Amino acid sequence: MAPRPKERRTGDWAKAFAPRNLADTILAGYLPILLALLIIVLPLAWMVLSSFKPPSEILTLNPTLLPQEPTLDNYAAVAERVPLLTVLRNSVIVTAVGASIKVLLAVTTAYALVFIRVRGANLIFLGILVALMVPPEVSMLPNYLTISSLGGRNTLWGIILPGLGTAFGTFLLRQHFKALPREIFEAAELDGAGHVRKLFQIAAPVSVPAIATVALVTIVNEWNNFLWPLIIIDSPDKMTLPVGLNLLQSIESQTGSYGILMAGAVMVIVPVLVIFAALQRYVVAGLTQGAVK
Repeated sequence: MAPRPKERRTGDWAKAFAPRNLADTILAGYLPILLALLIIVLPLAWMVLSSFKPPSEILTLNPTLLPQEPTLDNYAAVAERVPLLTVLRNSVIVTAVGASIKVLLAVTTAYALVFIRVRGANLIFLGILVALMVPPEVSMLPNYLTISSLGGRNTLWGIILPGLGTAFGTFLLRQHFKALPREIFEAAELDGAGHVRKLFQIAAPVSVPAIATVALVTIVNEWNNFLWPLIIIDSPDKMTLPVGLNLLQSIESQTGSYGILMAGAVMVIVPVLVIFAALQRYVVAGLTQGAVK
């Protein structure tokens, strides 16, 4: 009889911490994980905790990790100095609209490259791979001239339009769709299903983890996008939250304003963490699906 999962986990744990394997377990397992956690988590924890500290606890020769006199004054100062509701609304609109269109285009493009026989499909895919290798800063000037000529400066659609294509999402979903059993689609085709039905009733439902992974990456990129909105927007009522935070940094140039800057950074990061927490269970499945048929 095969061992139960709990018994197997207990046996693996005892084997890992056996005297002959203890050094390998610590050096090759726990030590890298602890170092990664320190490098990633410690700055974030310091930022969050500093956002609740008064200036006297930040600029001191004896800093402490936890705030001794917690205060919400830093968050109140952010709301006073930056049109917080306006920039938050702009970020939500840009992220929701931009990410939705990007994910839809990635799904439909990847499906077309795999299941619709068109000439030059491999050449198109090669172009997508090239787009993955080209840094987005290269296209800043052409995009600025194009959007400005179309009247898109200081508009939300001017922020959204240039980034609607997503090479990463198309690449990931194409690789995933190629791993799906062709027999399912051939059977649906015999039943009279067209491409729209096969995409939205077969391919998309079985690809939820992969699509969720693309959505998560896209939402994070859209929410944190800074350089392009900074270039195309110079009106405070059209700024997104990261650009508004930069405006806060320009206003708060004194060293005693670090707590206010930390509070602004927390406001930018927290929504992304909430979305990641909601979708994180799909990430590993989405990235590994298609690796083995």
